[in-house]
Amino acid sequence: MVEPISINIKPEAKKVIEAKMDPEHQIVILALDDGSNKYSKKGGNCAIGNGFQFVVLSQKDPKYDIKMENNAGLDLYTSPAETTYFEPGLVVNARNSTLSLSSDSGIIDGGMTVSQY
Repeated sequence: MVEPISINIKPEAKKVIEAKMDPEHQIVILALDDGSNKYSKKGGNCAIGNGFQFVVLSQKDPKYDIKMENNAGLDLYTSPAETTYFEPGLVVNARNSTLSLSSDSGIIDGGMTVSQY
């Protein structure tokens, strides 16, 4: 049995994510932004694992099939590739509309983006 993945999305971060949502785009994925997937805007292998992004979709992507429990009420998913980098205590925070992903052991990504696909 796989442990459910839980993430705490602070109210300010929820506002930034929801700003990219509309009635047709309600599915949110937490994806790597390192050139490893079709949503990534970065290229090359040198960025592997050091960046994350939220992508707002109009329909579920079968590759992102792991439901993430969250306090923001988002329909949020991730894929097995991303879970390699997750640690206990995942938190998304926002400062000046810039999102950061952190865990109990520190910041994972201090410059996350949100985009609609």
